[in-house]
Amino acid sequence: MTREVTFVEAVREAQAEALADDDRVFIMGQEIGEYGGVFRATQGLAERFGAHRVRDMPIAEQSMLGAGVGAAVMGMRPIVEVMFMDFIACGMDAIVNHAAKMRYMSGDQLRAPMVIRTQGGSGTHHGSQHSQTLESWFLHVPGLAVVMPSVPQDVKGLFKSSVALDHPVLFIEHRALYRTSGMVADLVAPIPLGQGVVRRRGEDVTVAAIGKSVHQALVAARHLEEEGISVEVIDLRSLVPMDVDLVLESVSRTHQLVVAHEAVERGGWAGELISRVVAEGFDELDAPPLRAGSRATPIPFARELETVMICDERLIARRVRECLGLVECSV
Repeated sequence: MTREVTFVEAVREAQAEALADDDRVFIMGQEIGEYGGVFRATQGLAERFGAHRVRDMPIAEQSMLGAGVGAAVMGMRPIVEVMFMDFIACGMDAIVNHAAKMRYMSGDQLRAPMVIRTQGGSGTHHGSQHSQTLESWFLHVPGLAVVMPSVPQDVKGLFKSSVALDHPVLFIEHRALYRTSGMVADLVAPIPLGQGVVRRRGEDVTVAAIGKSVHQALVAARHLEEEGISVEVIDLRSLVPMDVDLVLESVSRTHQLVVAHEAVERGGWAGELISRVVAEGFDELDAPPLRAGSRATPIPFARELETVMICDERLIARRVRECLGLVECSV
């Protein structure tokens, strides 16, 4: 059986199931208890599981994440919520120098199995300090998995896998998706990290994306279909590990590639994927792969300015046309 569930409801249910299935799991975060989270992702969990398992923490990300690492090393499986992804910069030492390295530095004697939940992204006009998508930072951190679901079903499946892993996972949600909905099975199987999925079949161009950008790529694909262009859309679902093989298989049929993400285009993870595809599938490409990313500027508060600088379906569609040589390349 399936039912319609919003994205944020799926996040809440995924955490509730993790708490119910394993007594070692507990949640730490700011305003997650009685208040239920700033986006209601933990609403009702404190009442159901108790304040000792849904713990309100002070506004001190480094301390909170450091406590999470310590709890994980001692055998617990914490879920640490960082309210806005922008604030994760305040806790980088705990994530990068401790959680991710624990297993390596101890000769596999110590591990830090924890899920770091956070959200970010544009579209809700929270301004430059509350709207960033910073996932590309963490591709450079060995020992840390990076996950970004795009639909409610995947939220639950990917979260199950993330909680079960014996190393830290950064679980990123785009808050503009929170009110979107999708069909979710009553029993959701774990989705292995590193297993992407084709969201739309196409023949002319492959577009690889993640999170909200998947939805924008699908919108672009529908518009391009009216122009006679057939676009295949791949949802990577996780960036570390990354399903490069799925992209290579698609490119072997379409011979064109566009990689889309909301993160700033300069230094974004699209460059990593493209370099892998060029190295392993160069002979399959009929044209240079292109990136569709946001401009290198802080995200404005004003809706009109935010719209101009963020990667959206219009930019993705333009990159597809550029890849096919239908318009002059602007990169």
